[in-house]
Amino acid sequence: MKSRSQEQSLSDSRELDRSHDPLTGNPGPKTNKKTLKQRFLKLLPCYHSSSRPSLSQSNVVDEGELFTMCYRPEGLDRLVQQTNFSRKELQILYRGFKNECPNGVVNEETFKSIYSQFFPQGDSSTYAHFLFEAFDTQNNGAVSFEDFVVSLSIILRGSTADKLGWAFNLYDINKDGCISREEMTDIMNSIYDMMGKYTYPSIKDSDAREQVDNFFQKMDKNKDGVVTIDEFLETCQKDENIMQSMMMFDNVI
Repeated sequence: MKSRSQEQSLSDSRELDRSHDPLTGNPGPKTNKKTLKQRFLKLLPCYHSSSRPSLSQSNVVDEGELFTMCYRPEGLDRLVQQTNFSRKELQILYRGFKNECPNGVVNEETFKSIYSQFFPQGDSSTYAHFLFEAFDTQNNGAVSFEDFVVSLSIILRGSTADKLGWAFNLYDINKDGCISREEMTDIMNSIYDMMGKYTYPSIKDSDAREQVDNFFQKMDKNKDGVVTIDEFLETCQKDENIMQSMMMFDNVI
């Protein structure tokens, strides 16, 4: 017998992907239309069914595997409140996410694998690791639909301060509230590694260090060797180029 929470979770999931008509109890209409939102979801890999151990392979399923197999998203109303997406947009996003990620979560290794396809000339693994950690808001080694859609809402629909805050969190690798020179060096090196050796103009070994020096010269107002969120926001909001880059995704969804 299903518990009330299980029934509610199933109801929420059906409402999200509109696979169930609440009035008639029949499956909802199917659509083959490929939307920009669904194509955007191609950037996120997911656990494949072949990666799950079968009962014949193992009689013991740990908590993480059980979570992966049984995961269902939070209710639609809650996600409407947490994001800047409408109910219809969330339903479209969830349908695409579920099609690409049947088990409902994305792990880091497959995230790295799919991300590497966009940068075949370089090594994107380190930058993809930093990006994955920014999406993994629960710090559990997996990106759920909620993790994905909350971050996507900030990137696409958030205020300027929210977008900059998300970027700051990406650069703040150890999440201690400030960006150190070492962290920014790791970020810049990962970006140059991702771009590869065959870019034009060619990348010099000193380029990453020069970019970090410029970053701290602009951002580190009190010259204490770290950049705080306040320093980051103040400097970025006064930089026209940065502000224009913050607007580039405004009309994506």
